[in-house]
Amino acid sequence: MNTTPSKDSSGISFTALYTGAVWHRHGLSDDVLATDRGRWLYHLMTPFEAASKAFIGGNIRTFLLQRHLIIDHLIEQALEGGVTQVLEIACGMSPRGIRLRDRHPQLHMVEADLPDMATRKAARLLVAGRLGANHQIMPVDILAASGEQTIEAVVERAFDNNEPMVVVTEGLTSYFSLPVISEFWQRLARLMQQRPGSVYLCESYLMPGQPLLRGTLKALGGLLGSVTRSDVSFHFMDDQQATEHLTLCGFPSVAIHNPADYYDRLPIPESRNDPMVRVIEAWP
Repeated sequence: MNTTPSKDSSGISFTALYTGAVWHRHGLSDDVLATDRGRWLYHLMTPFEAASKAFIGGNIRTFLLQRHLIIDHLIEQALEGGVTQVLEIACGMSPRGIRLRDRHPQLHMVEADLPDMATRKAARLLVAGRLGANHQIMPVDILAASGEQTIEAVVERAFDNNEPMVVVTEGLTSYFSLPVISEFWQRLARLMQQRPGSVYLCESYLMPGQPLLRGTLKALGGLLGSVTRSDVSFHFMDDQQATEHLTLCGFPSVAIHNPADYYDRLPIPESRNDPMVRVIEAWP
């Protein structure tokens, strides 16, 4: 993969708009974040989503809702523990910032994405009167090694303190090969170590063991990678592998959350088989 930092979000923003439409359709988002293109993509994907659910017992929409609501639940736990600042990287059209600020008016919420997406979202929230000193949107490029858009520079500007923070990267890590995203995880771990008590939340998709399903998903991943101009990857085969790798990246304490464990606790859709998605909770 070419690891030259890319500042063009037009590829991955396609999936961000679809994801935003899924959240809006299920009552999780605000009208200010609804887009015509997102609605069009939602209708376009409906037949494929139905086929996927029939074939593997779950689909993209199922996994999106599972991961999103579990991450929300874990953020609430962190806030109950005294954390007062949240950074959501690759925020896209995520409604999380709006929802968190509505529930926790004193929360310092910072959303970040590649410049084009950050500008688009900021314009929408500004018109809606949603932005202010405690709710900001900043440009970030997780591959940048220097400059104002590095993860280090964004955190320094966003949180002028050494207080703990929640960092969320939902819908980001699977667009990069494991070596590339591991470099980001290592940098993030070092950064979070400067703020004891911080927690990192992301999702990961496990590669299934069945050869036919594995081959199908690899083909679909290649297609999605072509559309988004990224390196779509399934990083881990099982929960233990994910735990061990995040530990090596600088997160000595890792919890892997299976959506199946939350069916009786959260209003999330159920998969027919073991869900492919996991939510990773890691502490530096």
